[in-house]
Amino acid sequence: MRNVPNILSLVRLLLTVPLVVLILINTPAAYLWATALFVIGSITDTLDGRIARRYKLVSNLGIFLDLTADKVYVAAALVAFTQVGVVPAWITIIIITREFIVSGLRSLAAARGVVIPAGRWGKQKTLFTLIAIGGILLALGLGGHTAFPLGLSTGGAPQTIPDYLLAISDAILLLAVIWTVFSAVEYVRGAWGLLTGGQRA
Repeated sequence: MRNVPNILSLVRLLLTVPLVVLILINTPAAYLWATALFVIGSITDTLDGRIARRYKLVSNLGIFLDLTADKVYVAAALVAFTQVGVVPAWITIIIITREFIVSGLRSLAAARGVVIPAGRWGKQKTLFTLIAIGGILLALGLGGHTAFPLGLSTGGAPQTIPDYLLAISDAILLLAVIWTVFSAVEYVRGAWGLLTGGQRA
């Protein structure tokens, strides 16, 4: 039981490879398989944290694997979406840049013995991002094609249920971008004392 959370995080990390490959294949059947993998990965994300907290199995290795798997899983999916023209590069850049900023601030804080906790905006951003990616995968798997402002997706106006699902998922992804920006600001404000020479976040 002690290694179960770490194994689940490692599984999520390894699932990144087939997830990206399936997205790059860029066919409805591949997207359906990618949806299944993404759901499995999301479930492991929920389970590893709950198991670790319930049985007091939290460790430095576990924290590292969990955070790394989360960031790699989402970032890789967004990069693959950008490659096939489903998500514009600017969205992927904003979300990944935020992860670099947060990781940098946490590294700086850790070096000074300070812990920067996850903020409310960050938690909500993660939820929006996961829902959006899952929705896009499923909609594309069901044959959805719809145009959306700001470079999201391709095709004409929504006509079918998958089209509307894709449009809704695109809208949620835009919300995730907004939350991403506010989350970055939240972290920078929390660590401003460290950035300006203080000792506390």
